[in-house]
Amino acid sequence: MDVGLVGLGAGLGAGLALVGGGFGIGRLAAAAMEGIARQPEAAGDIKGGMIITAAFIEGVTFFGIAVCLLLALGLGDLATTLAGS
Repeated sequence: MDVGLVGLGAGLGAGLALVGGGFGIGRLAAAAMEGIARQPEAAGDIKGGMIITAAFIEGVTFFGIAVCLLLALGLGDLATTLAGS
């Protein structure tokens, strides 16, 4: 496979992962703020759930970036070997 296409795909994948993560956390924060505005007494519970969910979104985003980085550095064979495929 052409190395240039792999780098291009890895760059696009990393960009999409970042945009998707940012969009997801933005929507999460907007929904949490709306919920707090509607029911201020539940602010503590909403903030706790929001922080945990934001951490999960960031984790998935970082995983996507790590996969793209492995592809960009040409370590795709190493990743498949470690995964056991």
